[in-house]
Amino acid sequence: MAEPQQQIICDMKPTILFMGTPEFAVPSLEILAKNDYHIVGVVTRPNSPRGRGRKYAKPPVKIAAEEYNIPVIQPERVRDKEFLDTFRKLSPDMVALVAFGQILPKEIIDFPKMGCINVHPSLLPRYGGAAPINWTLIRGEETTGVTTILMDEGMDTGDILLQEKTAIEPGETFDKLHNRLSKMGADLLLETVEGITKGAVTRTPQDSTLATYAPPLTKEDGIINWQEGIKDILNLIRGLSPSPCAYTFIKGKKLKIFTAAGEEAHVTETAGAIAAKTEKGLRVAAKDGYIYLEELQLEGKKRMSVHDFLRGYRLSPEDILG
Repeated sequence: MAEPQQQIICDMKPTILFMGTPEFAVPSLEILAKNDYHIVGVVTRPNSPRGRGRKYAKPPVKIAAEEYNIPVIQPERVRDKEFLDTFRKLSPDMVALVAFGQILPKEIIDFPKMGCINVHPSLLPRYGGAAPINWTLIRGEETTGVTTILMDEGMDTGDILLQEKTAIEPGETFDKLHNRLSKMGADLLLETVEGITKGAVTRTPQDSTLATYAPPLTKEDGIINWQEGIKDILNLIRGLSPSPCAYTFIKGKKLKIFTAAGEEAHVTETAGAIAAKTEKGLRVAAKDGYIYLEELQLEGKKRMSVHDFLRGYRLSPEDILG
């Protein structure tokens, strides 16, 4: 049984410590800064090597913080004594956390008098965990949304403050849904902070019996099984596009698939068999129909349309993907 809703009441505009790392968190930081909240600092992950040259690059949240002249802190671990000492000196009224990437210790969660608020890109308690947007698409959900919670020591298990639902558009890929939910999450964070300040936000415990998990993605999660149905294959492609990307193999080389279409049909070919080149794309046999590959990338090559790919790559009727 869920506990009765409890009201959070405060009559002051809080000082906020913002914690976040990737591009998803940037709109949330910006919306607080643009609405004149006093952000005492931004905590983000350390700079990390990226790209072929492996040069160290700033996290997107750090770049945004510097544009607003907000102090940036980049601890290796938020549990370290040095950071905890800094945290206590900053003494924020509230912590706003969006896709930070580390689990907070109890000392941080319990310290702010107005709590630690987390923005999560799913309709909790469904799809708690590291990769909610990916798994929402991979599992073929038709709706999703964003949730703000009052954090506790569990992973995405805190009391729900506000939620906003949205329909998933037909064919919507991870990057497009990610960007939509990022902006929705920022708006919901602002509404949550303002609501807490006005005493207009209630907290509702999550029903753990309805919880589903969105675990971190592994390389194996991206492998296309051509013996599955076309809906499952298309959902996998959508849920991983453009990165880390669903993939298969052709003549021993990795072939990433960014976009594709499907058609239900009676199939006589072996699963993964390349059936034909059409205007729709390269037709590949699946369990209950055909997948038409549209955009792809062969190992060592650039991303391109299937038509450009076929100009420089010869296929034979015996070729089978997988």
